[in-house]
Amino acid sequence: MMYCPRCGQQQISDQTKFCSRCGFQLGLIPELLTHGGFLPQLAELTKKKTIFNKKNGVIFGILWFITFTMLFTAIMGILNASDEPMAVSAVIGVFGAMMIIIGSLALLPSSKQFRLPLQMQPQIPNPLPNAAGLHGGPQHALPPQQSQPASSYVPPPGGWRADTSDLGVPNSVTESTTRLLQKEEDR
Repeated sequence: MMYCPRCGQQQISDQTKFCSRCGFQLGLIPELLTHGGFLPQLAELTKKKTIFNKKNGVIFGILWFITFTMLFTAIMGILNASDEPMAVSAVIGVFGAMMIIIGSLALLPSSKQFRLPLQMQPQIPNPLPNAAGLHGGPQHALPPQQSQPASSYVPPPGGWRADTSDLGVPNSVTESTTRLLQKEEDR
């Protein structure tokens, strides 16, 4: 028999897909147990990432922009170069950076690294409610019942009484109109 790793509920069959108590997905538990707590399908997520990823591509595009647009044009201005090389450098800087950034965002893999735990250690709560201290921890229960006698509830002083006449069932519009017409005829 199999037990749910989340709540400790004993399952009817080893083929059960979800826990009958908490709804935890049990379909991958046998595969996790056969592979020592690790799924082989997720092995490539833990591989070392290459230097060619989206984050590094965007950083390279920004550095490209700064280098060609700002640095090279300033150096050419200091060296009294003609306007044409400065303009070419600026154009290469702007459009080259745009192509590098868009290309890296569209084509390169993500730079996020997925980290999986080495061992899955589920926390199984105490399935026996009356076994206090079975797992060494304190037993949590509801607070004791508190009761208050009805004699402690008294009306406020001063003979206060609520007017409940407006809580009755309201009459229909036609009945109210008919009564008003009858009162006018009686006069």
